Amino acid sequence: MNEQESSTTPNLLPEPTLRRLPWYLAYVAMLKHEGVEKVSSRRLAEDLAVDASQIAKDLSFLKIKGKTRIGYDLAELEETLKQFLGFASTHNAVMVGAGSLGAALMCDSGLNHYGLNIVAGIDTNPQLADTCIKGIPVFPPSELSQLVKRLDIQIGIIAVPVEQAQDVADSLVGAGIKALWNFTPRRIRVKPGIVVSNTSIYSHLAVMYNRLANIETPRVQ
Repeated sequence: MNEQESSTTPNLLPEPTLRRLPWYLAYVAMLKHEGVEKVSSRRLAEDLAVDASQIAKDLSFLKIKGKTRIGYDLAELEETLKQFLGFASTHNAVMVGAGSLGAALMCDSGLNHYGLNIVAGIDTNPQLADTCIKGIPVFPPSELSQLVKRLDIQIGIIAVPVEQAQDVADSLVGAGIKALWNFTPRRIRVKPGIVVSNTSIYSHLAVMYNRLANIETPRVQ
């Protein structure tokens, strides 16, 4: 499962709410693309399978309220969600591990639409060093510290073998990185003040396989 971790900071948005907001944004963008200008809380609740009172509570964190009999203005809601979630700003990142997964993320131009700008890759493979992946240069680990400073990198993305994850995290934090997006199954340890977001593909697979195995097969009459 995805996990978001951080040092203890007061007034953090409840994590379940934070996880729902991007779903609201994607739905709002879809409606806008279809030419819809307003959406009722009832339609939001039905189409997103989230209770209307929960949606209202979530959006209250953004100081947005729907109007009686009118609903929410989609243009305002989309812009407010983008700003609140940080998707409207640019966050420079370095990809550590430019193998199959890392390279795929570097090639995913869709991440730019959500404010993530991968400006460099790091890999120990000498065949990858001094090459480019989708226009993004790849460097050896020895270049990390000066890259972080020169390119104003805030986020380190970890896509290395699991046994290397902690060492890579330590190197990134030592270079001045303040947020880590960890794609390995290892739960890395960091000092207070560093944000860690864990995205374990394997955990999602495990849940899917388990649910699939427990689906009852219809009996043949």
